[in-house]
Amino acid sequence: MLRADLPLVITNPVSAGNPSGNDLGGLGDADVQAIYAYNFDSRWAGGFGARLITPTGGDTLGSGKWQIMPIAGFRYGLPDLLSGSYLEPFARYDVSFAGDPAKRNISNLQLAPYLNLGLPDDWFVAFFPSADIRVNFGDPVPGQTGRLFLPFDARVGRALTDRISLSLEVGVPIIKDYPVYNFKAQVRLNVTY
Repeated sequence: MLRADLPLVITNPVSAGNPSGNDLGGLGDADVQAIYAYNFDSRWAGGFGARLITPTGGDTLGSGKWQIMPIAGFRYGLPDLLSGSYLEPFARYDVSFAGDPAKRNISNLQLAPYLNLGLPDDWFVAFFPSADIRVNFGDPVPGQTGRLFLPFDARVGRALTDRISLSLEVGVPIIKDYPVYNFKAQVRLNVTY
């Protein structure tokens, strides 16, 4: 499976270029990802891959660093619970390897204990669908008091067709020793082919 992202970002980071934390918007860091997945049987699957992140987001909307992110996970189908339900935990490790030497070095573990529950009429709800649980082993960020970021993260959506789904994901921090966000909202239109 191949994937590429060119994110549109609206954020309010406090930095040397934005000391007041004003809202800023524009293109973030682009990335490409390749994953190999294998279905062992009707319930079990596993996979691994990597994501390459390029420093295209500029000084305030991007990291200023090239990053590589190895990824691994598995999937266990839960059709006895609800049709279309599954557990799909995955982990990835984000590490910078080149780019602006004045920018902080990136080294953090990212976890997602992803649980998806299928609902009637092609609706679904997912808990922890994004790898937002983080442990920072890299350079500290402003406001960091520890290494852990633990949010509550959930997504609700609907499959519009066999290949298209629309969803809304919301995240709020529970433990913010390593600050990642104060509030997250993402609207996703997924098209698979």
